[in-house]
Amino acid sequence: MPALAIRAYTATTALGRGRDAQADALNDRRSGLRRNDFGGDERLDCWIGRVDGLEQSPLPAALAGWECRNNRLAWLALQQDGLMAAIDAVVARHGAGRVAVVMGTSTSSIGATEEAYTRLSGESGERRFPPDLDRPIIHTPHSLGDFVRQATGLGGPCATVATACSSSAKVFAQAARLIQSGLADAAVVGGVDTLCGSVLFGFNALQLVSTEPCRPFDAARSGLSLGEAGGFAVLERNDDGDRAPLQLRGYGESSDAHHMSAPHPQGLGAKLAMADALARSGIDADEVGYLNLHGTATPANDPIEARAVAEMFPDALHAGSTKGWTGHTLGAAGIVESVIALLALERGLLPGTLNSTSRDPACGAQIRFDNARRDIRYAMNNSFGFGGNNASLVFGRA
Repeated sequence: MPALAIRAYTATTALGRGRDAQADALNDRRSGLRRNDFGGDERLDCWIGRVDGLEQSPLPAALAGWECRNNRLAWLALQQDGLMAAIDAVVARHGAGRVAVVMGTSTSSIGATEEAYTRLSGESGERRFPPDLDRPIIHTPHSLGDFVRQATGLGGPCATVATACSSSAKVFAQAARLIQSGLADAAVVGGVDTLCGSVLFGFNALQLVSTEPCRPFDAARSGLSLGEAGGFAVLERNDDGDRAPLQLRGYGESSDAHHMSAPHPQGLGAKLAMADALARSGIDADEVGYLNLHGTATPANDPIEARAVAEMFPDALHAGSTKGWTGHTLGAAGIVESVIALLALERGLLPGTLNSTSRDPACGAQIRFDNARRDIRYAMNNSFGFGGNNASLVFGRA
């Protein structure tokens, strides 16, 4: 596929706001996880990656109709790393109607819907949401996409992708297709998911949540740590050829549909997604310098991903999961971990796997626990969701 230029990128997570906060914490091997202290759900014994300051950061008055925790985080992330200036620049080149908005989310603003139901008012049979939450747009999966369109003033195609934990990786593929088909010249892609009761207690009901900080690929891992995050990137038709400093070089998508919440036992879908991403990028597996693994720290997922990686990549690959730093940010995982892959390209920092000390025997030599530093040309990101919904992305440096 023709490479797409990445004009700006950012993430806000439990590690802090913007790229520097992410890079500093990764370099210092400092986790953003804490014991659960979220919004009255402290009775659930787990560790979370919560973004500080959202409770004190209401939306600007002009955007008050979209007020909710998820859109607050989206607004906060939009203000980082010159992202709005980059959006203004592509609008100046192409016009607002030629810039698409493609957002990924798993639960969108369902936290606001939970609150609305707990505060129902009126007589039995005629109970209604309270006036401050009687705003239909925030009770839909498209709440995030519509908010970002309003906040940026963009007028191109606008879509929300909700495919569980692959959501904000698949937005890169969707944007690439829009640009390649001539429906847009540029796109703002990203994803946001925030903590809420449905997330915390839903994953706990699946017996997937650990009572300790998650330890991906560790022999004694006991489950995931949930987190929240928001991130964005600005993609543009690459008229500079190979001179654009950072590029989206390829994507791969698959649906193995093996089970509602478990991956295919041989990692079939994962391998298909990775192979297609490599094929579209026009590179061989041994050219990838860093792979950010999905690596959720659940007993079932990690060994299957490790096996798939070992079958496709040489031992020299540096692959690690960064969920010990940020927690599993669900629909935002794809954009957050793409940002980390782009940081690896730009700064030469290759994160390992935090909190893990005893390797699962299923891990090949590719799975690294320690950080490394070296210049690389290509980096990759895996994001795998429920139902066997898989996405892999390849990024390149000029």
